[in-house]
This record gives sequence, C-alpha cells and structure tokens, in this order.
Amino acid sequence: MTYAARDLVDLLDLEPVERNIYRGQNRDVGTGRIFGGQVLAQSLVAARRTVDAEDRSAHSLHGYFILAGDLEIPVVYFVDRLRDGRSFTTRRVTAIQHGRAIFNMSASFHKTEDGISHQDTMPDVPPPEALESEIDIIRRHADRVPEPLRSLVTQDRPLDRRPVAPLDPFRPKPDRPVRRAWIRTIGDLSDDPLHHQAVLAYASDYGLLRSALVPHGRTFFDRDVMGASLDHAIWFHRPFRVDEWLLYVTESTVASGARAFTRGSFFTRDGALVASVAQEGVIRTGGRPAPASEPAPAGEPAPAGRSASAGRPAPAGRPAPTDRPATDEGDGK
Repeated sequence: MTYAARDLVDLLDLEPVERNIYRGQNRDVGTGRIFGGQVLAQSLVAARRTVDAEDRSAHSLHGYFILAGDLEIPVVYFVDRLRDGRSFTTRRVTAIQHGRAIFNMSASFHKTEDGISHQDTMPDVPPPEALESEIDIIRRHADRVPEPLRSLVTQDRPLDRRPVAPLDPFRPKPDRPVRRAWIRTIGDLSDDPLHHQAVLAYASDYGLLRSALVPHGRTFFDRDVMGASLDHAIWFHRPFRVDEWLLYVTESTVASGARAFTRGSFFTRDGALVASVAQEGVIRTGGRPAPASEPAPAGEPAPAGRSASAGRPAPAGRPAPTDRPATDEGDGK
C-alpha cells in the first residue's frame, strides 16, 4: 500500500479532546513500538494548536524521551500555556499513555522579525538525482532481514531518503562519524508552515544516532548493540519546504560513558541552512544477543534481532514493556 506525504500529515494531525488536550494515533515503522519522531512531531503540532497569534512559528523545541510508546493505544497530549509575550510564546507538552508520561517537550514560538544573518556553508555533495533511494537499497537486501520483519522494513515510506555514501547496514567499514542524505516527502504538502516543521521534526529523528557507530564499524543490525535516544532538540532558522529536497548532514562529535552526542543540519538545495538538530543517546555494546524475532529499533531498518535493553530480550509475541524509552535507535536504557 502506498504511504505518501499526505498520509504522514494525517498521522501527525491531532484530535481535540478538551482545551489544551489532544489525542494522536500511531503507525508502526517496523519496531513494535512508537517511533520517537512521531511523538516529537505530534507534540509540536499540539503546542502550535494553542498559539493564537498567526504570525508566530516554532523556532526551537527541546524534548526528553521517557518511556516506550505503546502502538496499541492513542497518545494523549497535554499542553501548558506557559507564556504569551509580545514576541515569543512558550508551551510545554506532556505525552501520556497508561496514565504515565512517555515524553515531554518545551517549545518556543517567535513572531517574524528582521535581523542580522549569517550561516555555515553547505557541504559539496552529489545531487539527489544521482543517488539511490534508501528504501530501494533496503529492498535489495531484504533477504538478509528476518522474515517476520521483512514486510514492515520494506514497506512504503512517506519520505524519500537518498544517502550520499550508503553504508552496508550489515558489514559497515569504520569511517568518519559523518553522514549525509537528501530528504523530501513523497508527494506535495500544503503551504501551512506547521506541516513542514512537523514533518521535518519527524524526519530529524531518523538515523541520527547511527552516525556515532560509524567510526567503530558497528551498526544497529549487530545483535549485541543497543541504542536509545535520550533527548532531542531542534532549532528552526528559516522557512522551508519538506516537499523540496533538503540535505541532512549528521555527525557525532563525542561518545563516552555509554552515551553519544550527535548533531545535524538541514540545508535547502540552494545552500540555505534552515534547521539544526542535537541529540544525545545511550549506546551499549557486548550484551547478550536478542532472539531473531525481536523488533528493530525505532527509525532503523530491522536488524537480525537484538534486545531492546542489552541482555534483556522482550518476551516474544508482545511489545516491549512500557518502562523503556521510546526513541529512534532503540527502546531501553
């Protein structure tokens, strides 16, 4: 079944329940638990719905992943209206399932103003037309993915992601902790800036932590590797469209004490830096391999099976318990 940009926007849309309270639906991306980028993007949508000023858009958000998200029930979002100032609006969002917070986020909105301008330079990379889509790469290697997960991993995606220098997801060679990929939606979006910011937030959580494994020649397909995003921040610098090509440059500047720090930059095709991202995650290696039926980490192609929490495989046939963080690269810390 085709899954395009309009379907993703519908997923990120929320049902009003009461003043400052919204409900969102879920979609499995092949992990057996809610993808962290989904909760991040839906939280942004919830926050923006409480901002009355039409001339304000999000300029930053900072979130913490707390517990794993359960795909079987909706997520309820509570918004606190912390401040409505002359230039800035501040909101706090808490995502709830089973009566417990699974994610919280602070977001700030700023009215349009003129000011000084400068930016970093976009790297020189091949154009997206010269690159192969990531989903096509994954489908070529589908026989290396466990049969129970194959249909989910190879399903249609709402984003066309084209890596500049694709890594072998099963046998990567050590390299610099930098990754680059062109991204855009499959299909056009409306002109609503919230749709574009929400989809970028969703996309920003995909594969960010993977750059920390590149210098070690490891991958989340390795059954003894566990990763979990701990927090996530985005700064929106300029207007943009996610139905036009954006270059996502990610890197890991440090890893120590079982934690890795990663950051990313989004550039338009003409070189404008439109958003910056930062994330810290926990990465553990050397744990007991998980059974082959274990779901993949959120946002990643399904590995040959590994524990969501290294050494503690989830029981077969049901989602991991809800006392684990819902994140991009894995769901247990």
